[in-house]
Amino acid sequence: MSLLFQPLQLQSLQTRNRIVVSPMCQYSSEEGFSTDWHLVHLGTRAVGGAGIVFTEATAVSPEGRISYADLGIWKEEHIAGLARITAFIKGQGAIPAIQLAHAGRKASREVPWDGGAQTDVGGKGWETFAPSAIPFAEGERAPKEMSVADIQKVKADFRSATERAIAAGFQILEIHSAHGYLLHSFCSPVSNERTDEYGGSFENRIRLLVEITKETRALWPAELPLFVRISADDWLPNRPSWTIEDSVKLAKILKSIGVDVIDTSSAGIHPAQQIKVGAGYQLPFAARIKKEVDITTGTVGMITTPEQAETILRMDQADLIFLAREFLRNPYFPYQAAKAVHEHGFKWPNQYARAKQK
Repeated sequence: MSLLFQPLQLQSLQTRNRIVVSPMCQYSSEEGFSTDWHLVHLGTRAVGGAGIVFTEATAVSPEGRISYADLGIWKEEHIAGLARITAFIKGQGAIPAIQLAHAGRKASREVPWDGGAQTDVGGKGWETFAPSAIPFAEGERAPKEMSVADIQKVKADFRSATERAIAAGFQILEIHSAHGYLLHSFCSPVSNERTDEYGGSFENRIRLLVEITKETRALWPAELPLFVRISADDWLPNRPSWTIEDSVKLAKILKSIGVDVIDTSSAGIHPAQQIKVGAGYQLPFAARIKKEVDITTGTVGMITTPEQAETILRMDQADLIFLAREFLRNPYFPYQAAKAVHEHGFKWPNQYARAKQK
């Protein structure tokens, strides 16, 4: 029996398989509103058989967007469009999930197909915020170093976004603390040079993430799972940075305060990162956290075949398989995966069943 198509119990939810649509920015919003693009994009992956379908990184505030075209959940008016999407996803047997995010110093960008450069304040852009006034890349505008009042506002924004996510019908919530965005930038000494309670020691640098996680867990229904996405390693071996050892320590703390799943990615904090890219290149991070912390983990990054995904599960290196670019290429990946791993019980939608090869 295929492990890729085995259910996984997450609090009160049971996934229909271990295949997850990873959060992928679509840069197709105006003022944070979801559009027909989001409905069709996410809905197609639910029809395609994924067990969990994540929105893209969804901004908790306007200044928390990566670009002016990002999805948002910072006002009540965003709820209705998102609720339409969650209802459709549920109707296809998948679990709707949302990733709450703040881009920090990597906010205020152009959309990628127009170059992705930092946008000007007063034009399409806005002032960015970070733990310290260190730009992401040389030559870019430095972010504003956040005051304690700014930090308290971010915490309030995450609380309000959590309440709106509940109202919109999401069943999984993920806190984005990866890829150099705000919460990761607090955790890593590469971008955090503060000398107050939010900087310096490991305990201080993770403080904001821990506080937001505790507050989110208190608001998020106890019967629904909470995920945290982390960058498990900064890939900066020759300077003080965030490492897999730090991630193991962090994961133990997150588990103790009610996190159900560590979604394990890496990098994004500095342009000089030295990533050893290859098939499943981030898998060792998820495997180590799973083993040493005894927590459910997800793995992501250049996983492209059913056989690869099945092997990861059989080797007990992760519990959930997050697919990103492979789902962009093939929204019906689970159909083909079921055939490849000889999963005969996979149910096609009634509307498509006549195309199933016997």
